[in-house]
Amino acid sequence: MVSLETAMTLTVPTRVVGTNSDPEPGVYPYNPDLINETYGHRYGLLIGRFLQIALPLVAFYLGLVIDRLTRRDRQAQRAQAFRKLLTGLGPAAIKVGQALSTRPDLVPPAYLEELAQLQDQLPPFPNPVAYQFIEEELGLPPEKVFAELSPQPIAAASLGQVYRGRLHSGEAVAVKVQRPGLIEQISLDLCIIRRLVAWGKRLMGKRIRSNLVAILDEFGYRLFEEMDYRQEGRNAEQFAALYGHLPQVYVPRIYWAYTRRRVLTMEWIQGVKLTDLDRMAAFGLNGRDMVAVGVQCSLRQLLEHGFFHADPHPGNLLAMPDGKLAYLDFGMMSHVTPTQRYGLLTAIVHMVNRDYEALAYDYVALDFLSTDTDLTPIKLALANVFSDILGPAGALGASVAQLNIKRITDKLSALMYEYPFQVPAYYALIIRSLVTLEGLAITIDPSFKVLSVAYPYVAKRLLVDNAPELRQSLRDLLFKDGTFRWSRLENLVRNAVRSDDFDLEVVLAQITDFLLSERGEFIRNQLAEELARSLDTWGQSWLGRLWPKGRPAASAPAQETSVNGAGTVHQLTTIWQIVQESPDFDPVLVFPLLGQVVFRPETREFGQHLSNRLSQRVLSRVIRQLLLPERGSGGTLAPS
Repeated sequence: MVSLETAMTLTVPTRVVGTNSDPEPGVYPYNPDLINETYGHRYGLLIGRFLQIALPLVAFYLGLVIDRLTRRDRQAQRAQAFRKLLTGLGPAAIKVGQALSTRPDLVPPAYLEELAQLQDQLPPFPNPVAYQFIEEELGLPPEKVFAELSPQPIAAASLGQVYRGRLHSGEAVAVKVQRPGLIEQISLDLCIIRRLVAWGKRLMGKRIRSNLVAILDEFGYRLFEEMDYRQEGRNAEQFAALYGHLPQVYVPRIYWAYTRRRVLTMEWIQGVKLTDLDRMAAFGLNGRDMVAVGVQCSLRQLLEHGFFHADPHPGNLLAMPDGKLAYLDFGMMSHVTPTQRYGLLTAIVHMVNRDYEALAYDYVALDFLSTDTDLTPIKLALANVFSDILGPAGALGASVAQLNIKRITDKLSALMYEYPFQVPAYYALIIRSLVTLEGLAITIDPSFKVLSVAYPYVAKRLLVDNAPELRQSLRDLLFKDGTFRWSRLENLVRNAVRSDDFDLEVVLAQITDFLLSERGEFIRNQLAEELARSLDTWGQSWLGRLWPKGRPAASAPAQETSVNGAGTVHQLTTIWQIVQESPDFDPVLVFPLLGQVVFRPETREFGQHLSNRLSQRVLSRVIRQLLLPERGSGGTLAPS
């Protein structure tokens, strides 16, 4: 017997975008030249739309000026008017409002409360229009496609509205239907903004070095992808494949038999917004913990796989009763290439390490600066900016944990305006994603530090990732002028064990490989020196206890004991204690590593070096005892 879903797959016609069967092909997909060709010479339409946008904004600004001059407190009324203004201006303006709704550091509380309604509480369009789209896209009336469908939309956002439904097979689903005339409206707005941006670029000349048109086009590409619900479905499945295995992340299922360009059917998610703290508490959930899950997931998106959610506002994230974080909207997605990912991680290392010369070259590699740029003044400017941001030099991660992303972006924006930086298009969406996430975090908890939650993940990546770029970054971080900085390694390990998916076995293997590598020869030699000194000291103490009288060596090791206390052995002991405190610690993990270490040629060389240094110290002491006179009444000899 054929199930209804299978039958629907066979009977619902499949449409291809751009064909005659597509009811609204227009200028889809995004093609700026085609948009300009379609609307660029329709001056009456362009001017009318420009005035439709500009006049309400000017009137709103004048109202604020009047309030300030008359000293009237009308913030609540103005906030409501601003929300209605953006709603009336259409999807592009609503997107701006959604971004502002997560920035309590930029927007007063009254505005935040109003703008939050733009996430999913916009005025819906009429049901008959939505039902018509469902029938056009799926080939059957809604009542034949779905066993149940809510009589009114349960949410309405910038691009569409959502109904709660149920399939004939019993599954609860969310049915998203696109707003009418969406492509034409957004195309016209993008045409106007693109012309204004290009005109501003020509007017300002070299004072605006970034390719603002390219940045706008990147946004346009993503926005048009968001208007194709089939692409959103593909994005959701790719997101699930990459991040659905994370224990606290949930990605809803897409029902392809009921999904087309203007209609998306996905699994219904029962949950609560992260910003609804009262309902979160009723579920026994902690808003701060849920945001931390989002931060960790975003880091993996940006720095591990490169496929990331560019619009993580509260309307797109739900806390489920079982403690999982559900992602709902996969329209605005973007990619970061491996080169860009490793470049970002390397830049973080160089920033923390205060290596501003290397940081300047990072900006060249990340396409912020051209290869022929004179980096000399930029290095000094970076030193001034980040010294102010990071504060006094200290342990790795201590100052970073207190930073906020907005402060960094504000400082860098001023720097980029003064020097020949150009912002690549991919970076704009990364900043949009991070700033939106940080805004959500500080809405829930003003003291929340995104980078404090993020740093353990960065530390873990530096310790376990075998990519050559990160191996070099780790070496740059741990060595300076031929000196190994133990405090840096200790801090990396201490932070890495706090990472959710910290793999102790991998970290131990990496540390072991590093110690036995050519680069680790310096540490092995230093360790051999200190072990030889410790064994020699212990030997003298042992002999002193056997022959307490007349043995000049009994009181000799006092100075060396103090040296050993702060040396390499002590540092390794401290790091080992940190590793033992890890929740995943199991002594059994050590035995396979010991088996590998014992048979390595570097281990034999280390043993020979240790034996030679210990023999030299003992022989040196014997010769001095035979040839040099005793000093003082105690007969103590100077230590070797």
